[in-house]
Amino acid sequence: MNRVPLEKKVLSENDRIAGELRERFREHGTLCLNLISSPGSGKTSLLERTLESLPGNDRVAVLTGDIQTENDAARLRRFGFPTKQITTGGTCHLDARMIDRHLADWKLEEIDLLFIENVGNLVCPSSYDLGENAKIVLLSVTEGEDKPLKYPSIFFKSELLVLTKVDLLPYVPFDIAVAEENARRVHPGMQSVRVSATTGSGMGEWMTWLEQRRAHAVKAQPVA
Repeated sequence: MNRVPLEKKVLSENDRIAGELRERFREHGTLCLNLISSPGSGKTSLLERTLESLPGNDRVAVLTGDIQTENDAARLRRFGFPTKQITTGGTCHLDARMIDRHLADWKLEEIDLLFIENVGNLVCPSSYDLGENAKIVLLSVTEGEDKPLKYPSIFFKSELLVLTKVDLLPYVPFDIAVAEENARRVHPGMQSVRVSATTGSGMGEWMTWLEQRRAHAVKAQPVA
């Protein structure tokens, strides 16, 4: 009987911490992006390709979440950017307190772009604000075109749809135009990019979107 009030209290506390994080990101001109998808949709692979494309002196950092193991962090650390694993131990999402705790010994004034790779899940992460500038939802062509209709909350709250593994389109029964249309039925005007981390197809469009958002974050930084 106490489940609903307790859940509201948890989300209220999360929103308070997320608000504080958002203000800190704004103060330092840090662009924070929260990547969300089903397990295996290609979040880590996209980040690998992205980090590989960035200059080694770029001020970029990554927080990556999983229920168990540090496998993803190990894959991403090899590009030389600050990377931390957040192991939830069973929780199906990251929350603002986890982000706040793992940022404690990082100086945000030295980070222009912070990637958060959420736990593989299309449901729970949609309820938890992490203070991010934007949620980005990934959908691979090995999934169904109806995912946006089945899991509307995360598609409604995400600014960008990244369709991944497009190199597999000749081999799977996936209509990419239908997937994009379904996403826009949930979120009219939603932007989308089509990428393959394997071949590099579409990475230019993805990197352009990133640079545009980074420029906007710098312009929004308050003048001292």
